[in-house]
Amino acid sequence: MATLTTSVVLFRWQLLSAVLMFMASTLNIRFRRADYIGLAVISSGIGLAAACWFATGLLGITLMDISKVWHNLMVVMEEISQQTPPQWPMVIT
Repeated sequence: MATLTTSVVLFRWQLLSAVLMFMASTLNIRFRRADYIGLAVISSGIGLAAACWFATGLLGITLMDISKVWHNLMVVMEEISQQTPPQWPMVIT
């Protein structure tokens, strides 16, 4: 019993995201059958977000990791923009 409890505690966010994916898929099917295209698109978006949350949780990627990658991307883009020639892109007339 302790093993089951421990596994549920450790994987609670992955379980929640898996349940969200299932519910979004079920709602998507029902909305498409009822011709509620807008709600079907919204439920597809929720399912996609839950799938990304599930995958990042399994891979151990946290919000801090995403923040660091985003910051590094901004630093690299700033360096690239500083090293471009002033007349770039050249317009030939």
